Amino acid sequence: MDANSETSDQQPSLPPRPVLPDMAAALCRGPVAAVEAHWESLRLKWQWCHAVHQINAPGLPYPGIVPLLEAAAAQPRLRRLYPFTSHFALFFSSSTSYPWTVQAGSIEPLRNGRFKVRRRNPVAVIGEVDTPEEAVSLVLELLPTGSEPAITSSHGKCV
Repeated sequence: MDANSETSDQQPSLPPRPVLPDMAAALCRGPVAAVEAHWESLRLKWQWCHAVHQINAPGLPYPGIVPLLEAAAAQPRLRRLYPFTSHFALFFSSSTSYPWTVQAGSIEPLRNGRFKVRRRNPVAVIGEVDTPEEAVSLVLELLPTGSEPAITSSHGKCV
């Protein structure tokens, strides 16, 4: 057996980390570019995390964050907000940097395949649904009428 052969007890190699959009450059181009770059960055990061999970823990459930991101990104009213995740939950902000100005609510993909939707203010669980599309629909109902697209709130130097 040569040094390049895999033995049956070797773990498969992990996929390469994704090349993420340049967020600093996107922020310099303005809030629309920053929002688009971050949607793409989140999608790539979570796809990679899911692939790694499938290698490291095959057969164990993984929350449906990737299909949730895809369903949310397909909705124009959410797509113009800055998405961010925390502990698998997906939030939507009208600012592109901390402190976040969270709009509507959040969606948490659960390990059982369902999705929990929470209202932001006052914080409350408003439902648990079966699909990411149903969860996105509930969050859209919470989004204020006439909500504005995200604004750049950082004051970094752009060259």
